[in-house]
Order: sequence, then C-alpha cells, then structure tokens
Amino acid sequence: MTKSIQVAIDGPASAGKSTVAKILAKKRGYIYCDTGAMYRALTLSALENKADLDSETELESLLETITISFKQKEDGQHVYLNEQDVTDEIRVSDVTNAVSKVSAYKTIREEMVNRQQKITSSNSIVMDGRDIGTVVLPNADLKIFLVASVEERAERRYKENLSKGIQTDFETLKKEIADRDHYDSNRKNSPLVQAEDAILVDTSGLTIPEVVQKIEKELKTFL
Repeated sequence: MTKSIQVAIDGPASAGKSTVAKILAKKRGYIYCDTGAMYRALTLSALENKADLDSETELESLLETITISFKQKEDGQHVYLNEQDVTDEIRVSDVTNAVSKVSAYKTIREEMVNRQQKITSSNSIVMDGRDIGTVVLPNADLKIFLVASVEERAERRYKENLSKGIQTDFETLKKEIADRDHYDSNRKNSPLVQAEDAILVDTSGLTIPEVVQKIEKELKTFL
C-alpha cells in the first residue's frame, strides 16, 4: 500500500505558495487544499452579510452556517462558498485587506484547522497557508517555508491583479503586503513562523517551475 504523503507549504503573502502548491499537487496526483482560500471565503461571506469584523462571536456563528469546498476544473481548482463559485470574488482587494483580521481569531482558526485536518485524514495532500507546518500538519512529511522580498511579492500581486482586470496601485500593494506581514507575524493566535524542521526556500529571482523543482528534489527523500 502506498504511503500517504503530507506536504506543508507556509510563508508570507504572495510568496508563491498557492501557485507552487497547485502545480506540485497536480504533478504528484495529490489533493490540494488552499487554506487561505477558506479564510477568504469566510471573509467574503462576512462582507456580503455586513457582519461585524471586530466580533469573533458573530464571525464564528457565520462560519457555522457556511460550507467551503474545492472542485478541480480544466482551468484549475475552484473555490465554492455554499455551492457558489467564488474563485474570483475572494481575490478582490476588500477581501484581501480584511482576511488577516478574520483569520486571526482563535475560534475561527480552531474550526478551520478542524475542517482542514479532516481533508487530510486519508489522502496524500499538499496544503499551503501561514501555520500549516506548525499547527495544522505538525507531523507533515515535508515542510517548506517560502519567502521573497516585499518588492518582488508586490510585483507578482500587481501582475496577477492586472491579468484579472483589477486595477491597483503598486506602492499601495507594497504597503499592504508589508502591513500584512507584520500583522500575520505578530498575531496572538497561530502567528506566521517557520517551523523548526521546515526547509527555507527563497523564491526571489526564481521562476515557478524552478521553485517546484526545488521542492520535488526535497520530496524525493520521502518517496
């Protein structure tokens, strides 16, 4: 029987985690779980329902009423909120700017971690986020911590937004990413930190295929 493999990919915003994780999962035939998309889906629901983002209780109650799921399509993985495709909606700036606050609450993270761990129970999986190697999959076979400069990450997000028709100011993006780094790294619950046994991969100046190749090289140790 083939052993199930767990790959945890962590790192700051726009370090390339989701893109790399999707490609790696597809190449290996593993399930891909975008934990950030789960928090974004809740944030989108909160904004649509005009929930109080400063109320952990209100957000917790909202989370209990929604379903978040993933489906593979020809153009990649899509995210569904209550069976509605919200793949593009969860990437708009209003959601991006609010998701750190929503994802920082202890009860929200506990429920999300519970949902994420259920997904991993019997499948080989690639999961990315902020606390995968430290909290969600502390016993993952391979832990990767991706980093890149704020300048490069802002440039990636800028190009991504333009490709989707989203107009954003580059300097504003740089500030938002730097602010989010600070917030994610200093939050009380499950802060962004590199797990002691995680392998640091700096993606600055590397292409996506080169990053994937680096991770695959490390993954061979467990196969």
